[in-house]
Amino acid sequence: MSNLRELLTRTADRVADYRESIAERRVAPVADVQRLRAELGGPLPAEGADAGTVLDELAAAVEPALMSSAGPRFFGFVVGGSLDAAVGADILTTGWDQLAFNVASSPAAALVEEIAGAWLRESLGLPPDASFGIVTGTQAGNTVGLAAARHRVLERAGWDVERRGLHGAPRIRVVAGEERHATIDRSLRLLGIGADAVESVATGPNGAVDPDALVRTLEADPDEPTIVCAQAGNVNTGAFDDLLVACEAARRRGAWVHVDGAFGLWAAASPAFEHLVAGREAADSWVVDGHKWLNLPYDSGFVFCADPDAHAASMSYTAAYLVQGEGPVRAPADYVPESSRRARGFVTWAALRELGRDGLATLVERCCALARRFAEQLEAIDGATIANDVVLNQVLVGFGDDGRTERVIEGIQRDGTCWMGGTTWHERRLMRIAVSNWTTTEADVDRSVEAIRRVLASQS
Repeated sequence: MSNLRELLTRTADRVADYRESIAERRVAPVADVQRLRAELGGPLPAEGADAGTVLDELAAAVEPALMSSAGPRFFGFVVGGSLDAAVGADILTTGWDQLAFNVASSPAAALVEEIAGAWLRESLGLPPDASFGIVTGTQAGNTVGLAAARHRVLERAGWDVERRGLHGAPRIRVVAGEERHATIDRSLRLLGIGADAVESVATGPNGAVDPDALVRTLEADPDEPTIVCAQAGNVNTGAFDDLLVACEAARRRGAWVHVDGAFGLWAAASPAFEHLVAGREAADSWVVDGHKWLNLPYDSGFVFCADPDAHAASMSYTAAYLVQGEGPVRAPADYVPESSRRARGFVTWAALRELGRDGLATLVERCCALARRFAEQLEAIDGATIANDVVLNQVLVGFGDDGRTERVIEGIQRDGTCWMGGTTWHERRLMRIAVSNWTTTEADVDRSVEAIRRVLASQS
């Protein structure tokens, strides 16, 4: 048997070596998939191996193929790189190996999650009595929030969906912008509401819902059970739906408002950008990712609900063998779909404690300033065009026709200096730049722009 202390020390050293070097690594690896398959694949060996040998084999094979997405020049998706305290807390969480079901299974996990939830509500300016759950990400969060919405709007129509299901239930209409994130539709499919329930609302030139069109759509059929899905941070442009208008119009019609704030809801933590989510406190449910702007390890997301009873009714369950525990501590599993849950509250608490209110605001503001730096420098390059109004941390840039833009995207990914992905927005192929890593600096932006300039020149 391996010496556990020696094994963990060696592993921690290896993790530290990787993270200390990540700023200077190629972002996209030169991955040899066949080599990786040959080294790690094949039939499962009949005999086991020493734990230290296992980890050495795994690391030696995998590290050359890792994408440096935790580093400062990965801009392809809206994801961060884990804060130092979060990395350490994640290691502790693995070592402690707690079942975060309820206070009986782990009093510490349940209580720390409760504290983290209070800090999150405070940071995001949400109602202090809102319920919350820690999930794997916005997909799960949207599903939970919309399940709570489904419960409440059908209950108002006299239907118990948890007991009777959806067969024969009143139709639910879902009002959402035409540029909503695809996870909304998938959540509707998973919940049995169906993507056809969506009544798409026109969006403006930067991707936010047209407020007048939203009001007209809501008023067109006011008597049906209705859920409004608003977006805080367009996936391409960073634009925000008008939450004040959405909530006021929904209230007049008895509709539920769900806010998909996967990354944009973090704007609430910054005095400079809080105005973008004005009116958020009047919504009914909200989701935001932790592994995006909070820079937590994968996979962490948060869902909040202003109607705790609807939230719990849609998620909780009981069984004879389950011990509920004593004391005034919430049962985390009553607000999420999973029972055998990783104790993500430890990591969340650690990140928020490392940043504090001011540090979280500074993180948001610095990333937004770096996005504007990207836009200003790229706009000065002949042949480059900024396609969106940069309101947050998202930049869309085109390089002439779609074919040339795609070639630049492919070229920059091969170059290895940085990594940007592509998107199609308003029928144009564009490079999508998202700045959300806590370690990104002005020098990283400048180095990345120079790489784009170099790739663009090579294709002229």
